[in-house]
Amino acid sequence: MKYIFIWIGIISAFSVILTVYDKIAAKTGSRRIAEKTLMLLGLIGGAGAMLVTMLIIHHKTHHAKFMAGLPIEIILHTGIILAVAFI
Repeated sequence: MKYIFIWIGIISAFSVILTVYDKIAAKTGSRRIAEKTLMLLGLIGGAGAMLVTMLIIHHKTHHAKFMAGLPIEIILHTGIILAVAFI
């Protein structure tokens, strides 16, 4: 169980960094992070941190893919963690 939380911490930090980078790139016209990449990072554990970051910095908050998809991924992660904890 400890390793799951370590993984989530690491991938969450990486997800926040890339989300903030993508926001900066959007403002400056630099190379962006693909939406598919951001969603994949959310799926493998960074959804919670990414959603909070997007809401704080107002990035992609009008994209249904993120505002619906990330909460679904968070529910999925919660279910997996609960299943592992009680097995």
